[in-house]
Amino acid sequence: MKKRLSVGVAVLAGSASIGLQAQEAQDTMVVVGSRTPTQISQIPGAVWVIERDEIQQQLNTGADLKTTLGRLVPGMDLAPQGRTNFGQNLRGRSVQVLIDGVSLNSSRGLSRQFDSIDPFNIERIEVLSGASSLYGGGATGGIVNIITRKGESGGPNWRTRASVSSGFNDSDDFDKGLKQSVSGGSERLQGYLGVGYEDHGRFYDGDGDEIFPDITQTDLQDNRSIDVLGNVNAQLTPEQDLQLTGQIYRSRYEGDRGIYFPNIAQAPIPSLDGAEIRDGFDSDRSPSTERKMVNAQYHHGNLLGQDFYLQAFYREEEADFNAFPYPRPLPLEGRFGTEFATSEQNTKLSGIKALFDADLTETVSLTYGVDYEHEEFDANQMFFDIPATDASGGLVQQESRTEERYPSYEVDGFSGFLQGDWQATEALKLSAGVRQQHMEVDVDDFTLRNYNQLGERVGVEIPGGDNDYDATLFNASVLYDFGDHQTWLRYSQGFELPDPAKYYGKAPNISVGENPLDAVETDQVELGWRYRGDSWMGQAAIYYAWSDKAVENNDDLSVSVINEKKRDYGFEGAVTRYFDNGFETGGTLHLVRSEQKNDGDWDKRDVRYASVSSATAFLGWTDYERSVRLQANHNFDLEDDADQEIDGYTTLDLTMGYRMGIGELNFGVENLLDKDYSTVWGQRAVQFYSPNFGPEYLFDYQGRGRTYTLSWSMDY
Repeated sequence: MKKRLSVGVAVLAGSASIGLQAQEAQDTMVVVGSRTPTQISQIPGAVWVIERDEIQQQLNTGADLKTTLGRLVPGMDLAPQGRTNFGQNLRGRSVQVLIDGVSLNSSRGLSRQFDSIDPFNIERIEVLSGASSLYGGGATGGIVNIITRKGESGGPNWRTRASVSSGFNDSDDFDKGLKQSVSGGSERLQGYLGVGYEDHGRFYDGDGDEIFPDITQTDLQDNRSIDVLGNVNAQLTPEQDLQLTGQIYRSRYEGDRGIYFPNIAQAPIPSLDGAEIRDGFDSDRSPSTERKMVNAQYHHGNLLGQDFYLQAFYREEEADFNAFPYPRPLPLEGRFGTEFATSEQNTKLSGIKALFDADLTETVSLTYGVDYEHEEFDANQMFFDIPATDASGGLVQQESRTEERYPSYEVDGFSGFLQGDWQATEALKLSAGVRQQHMEVDVDDFTLRNYNQLGERVGVEIPGGDNDYDATLFNASVLYDFGDHQTWLRYSQGFELPDPAKYYGKAPNISVGENPLDAVETDQVELGWRYRGDSWMGQAAIYYAWSDKAVENNDDLSVSVINEKKRDYGFEGAVTRYFDNGFETGGTLHLVRSEQKNDGDWDKRDVRYASVSSATAFLGWTDYERSVRLQANHNFDLEDDADQEIDGYTTLDLTMGYRMGIGELNFGVENLLDKDYSTVWGQRAVQFYSPNFGPEYLFDYQGRGRTYTLSWSMDY
């Protein structure tokens, strides 16, 4: 069985085995770097591996999955804290998120990739920083591959975790979680089944005030989630194995608290001012994320003298949003009304991937294969009865009708790739590769509806059509391995998937056939270095990424591809220092600058899209039975050339653990100093939605105040 160790931000149990663990780190095998198991020391790129113990340590403070990644992966933005991960980029650009190699991204960017799995069912997370074409579109900033827990022989092996969290602001300020798994099997057949349940209460900020719900992208207050994941691994022959995985995930609002608007029926023009949070919320459609996934992976260790990998998968997703208030003319009443509406967006993704890995000579290897993916998307908008919302201040939302929200579409992607490695000397490795991707887009006819001055709902027919586009992506790298440290120089390309749902359907003059989508390609150059020794580990890289186009939101929140050059450049790094007495210290740093060329000059990119520089630092101690860790997380200030700003902030987290005779007890405090602050997403939402859609306070999503978490876990 391969031994694994985290890179850069590892949390080690003590000092006696540091030398051995550092050596094991040299042999750590990951798939994120080349889609086949490869030692980290042989990957010409910044690779970060977050093991389950590290994930668990962050969860003990009350963190969720995206928060954990933001704290432990330099280059990745700190998390926005709501349900969305919009703007949580990697190296200033979009990140592709996978579960066991199955992409959670799609052409329609919903930014809910981390609302997809309970961390209890995660074995480790592999992250490759920088533009990549390994898994197709969406990875202009890097790849996050979530590896799920697997069964082991013997057993049955049981695992239990229970947790409670509260800031003690009110009786509804209370979260609870209960997780259970079982695994076992023989040498040839192993199975795993894990169930994770989370129930969140209300959130309160650093001043003890109840946090307003995020009515744009939704949040996790009064949210209940359940994740059921199971897999079976069969050793068919000494050279063949088959793994089958299935998952059902549901994350849904289950509360009765909502925003009460006292002035939405005000004549002649309604107002969204003066809103407050009240009981009595009842809606025919509540915010939720539901996913189903099946994944089959087959490996033959000697097919035609090569390693052969075959994967087939299917993913289905439904995303429901919070009701949003829109003005509507009511001429018969001589006033404007407020109509609430919310969307449901559905995605189906299926595909098959085949890959060969061949050693042509003792020094030359070749990886090649083909990918095919089929994506289907549709969306609808549910409108709610105005008399019911007027009478209840928006708390009671009864369906009045449902219409199309975006044009439905299908996208077929066909790809072929070739990657070669040459071990020129014992230390020097040269690599190069190419990926050719062809995308076919088929958009349905769509009716764009709006109100006229008479208050009538009228529609404009927008014809659909089909088109296609191509992307050719190259990479080349040089890696020099000194033994305990490596350095590399890498050039790579990735591309962003355009969004057909928001690009088409805006107006009849935007013909699908005559306005084909275009892959927004990103080029990147990276110089990096990593070291693993007996007493410390470190990894760092400087990078420069650029593209000739940019995707931006219009005032009506549709998207356009603009012919403006965009670039991101910066530094990412992490270091951990271990001491003989069980102490350890370290941190991460990401300095990034995002710019866009306007009228020949490089301007700082709009703060709605630009990444925010960040840093973390920690001090920890352990003696195997007891442990303590103090961690600081800092977002830097950000300002663009239009004087729009993101105010930075610093929070502290504390966690303590004690291994008992029956399991492990952990106590954590998130936001230890009870900092009152507006999240990065809240500040961006104000820029996106105010004043066009309402006053600032309605979109300024606040950070959670001091929160205590007590958890107990046991393997048996």
